Amino acid sequence: MGKNLPKIGITMGDSAGVGPEIIVKALSDDTILETCIPLVIGDERILSAQAKDLGIDGNINSINAPNELGRCEFIQVLSLTKLENINKGKVSAEAGHASGLYIEKAVELAMNGTLDGLVTAPINKEAFNRGGFSYPGHTEFLAELTGTEDFAMMLMGRTLKVVLLTIHCPLMEVSKRLTAKETIRIIRLTHRALRDHFDIKAPRLALASLNPHAGEGGLLGNEETELLMPAAEAARNEGINITDPMPSDTLFYKAVRGRYDAVICPYHDQALIPLKLLHFDEGVNVTLGLPFIRTSPDHGTAFDIAGKGIADPTSLKAAIEVAVNVANKTRVH
Repeated sequence: MGKNLPKIGITMGDSAGVGPEIIVKALSDDTILETCIPLVIGDERILSAQAKDLGIDGNINSINAPNELGRCEFIQVLSLTKLENINKGKVSAEAGHASGLYIEKAVELAMNGTLDGLVTAPINKEAFNRGGFSYPGHTEFLAELTGTEDFAMMLMGRTLKVVLLTIHCPLMEVSKRLTAKETIRIIRLTHRALRDHFDIKAPRLALASLNPHAGEGGLLGNEETELLMPAAEAARNEGINITDPMPSDTLFYKAVRGRYDAVICPYHDQALIPLKLLHFDEGVNVTLGLPFIRTSPDHGTAFDIAGKGIADPTSLKAAIEVAVNVANKTRVH
């Protein structure tokens, strides 16, 4: 039975944040080990110290090579660093650099088939950049490491899924970055991912407007008529079920009541405010378009509570669950 379980890599994230804590807590749950074979890519010292601080019994097993990975009742870690003097809740270039190394190794293992999926614990963007990785976040870094140009960020919970047309950029830049070509690309990618990875045979997509009242016929902006609506029409001509751009104040009311399977949104906060309102504790970040499934808890490093033992592993558990479900559908048995 064990040999048929998917192998899921879990990067440790920034060691000054809550990543090590939520990993130890999540992997101490026997139900996780019944669904997959997890491998933490990180630092054995940090994880062992974290388990001790939490009073969690059990071994942290450091493996020397990924091919040693097998089903077991304790946490298995591929230890890449020996971090010292990392202060919880403090930005550290050393921790940021290490978090980048964990991601690079995990991607290598996923690309060569050693891992069936990847779950990433949170990184701190300032520390990440100080550590030598000049990327806005995980999504862009993963896309470059895998040579993926056709990618998008989806956030999901049990009730709502949202996909972003723009990711991490200033609000004043959003309208400059929106194009009909980019919109149709992400519509296609979302449709394909929901169909192939989430068992939705005929996805029902909604497109959120950029401007209030969907631009009110041009009175409040013309992005809807010039960019978003042509993309929606082109998608429908390809057989994709998607609405014209709709005002988000009414759109999300309908989406959470089951009318749509996913909402495509022009900008970050437009998507994440309703998502986190509904799924703050169990939200999951999914990168669409990569050669393997990648998920992440939908929260940051939480420096304000790091080291206090109160971090909630619910979102990480949900991220593992999504990765396992998709890996089971897509991997070769």
